[in-house]
Amino acid sequence: PDGLDTMVGDQGAALSGGQAQRLAIARAILKGAPIVVLDEPTSQIDVETEALLNRALERLCQNKTVLLIAHRLSTIEQADRIVVMDKGTVAEMGTREELLAEKGLYSTMIRTKQEVEAEALHPAPAV
Repeated sequence: PDGLDTMVGDQGAALSGGQAQRLAIARAILKGAPIVVLDEPTSQIDVETEALLNRALERLCQNKTVLLIAHRLSTIEQADRIVVMDKGTVAEMGTREELLAEKGLYSTMIRTKQEVEAEALHPAPAV
């Protein structure tokens, strides 16, 4: 309500998890650092806000090296390179297209995500 003059409490205590997360991302981008590390940047936000944030990050992170750690597959769809970790080791590495063509762990996760989304849109009839 008070814009930039809003009191957020000691260490942001008055902020929700999503608000604190968005503020931290904004600070990282505005700092102008050539390397940005984002650890689960969309974990505390809803799907609509995630889509807006991903588009904004794509624009704001041009000409920067971004290390993005994420569990949500939608968060990394636009990445230049994807590293898939499994049980603490690198399982796969490549572009989205390369990983989909390999039909490995990443491809399996994407296929499962698509099946779940399709089922949500067209649920099986009740018996």
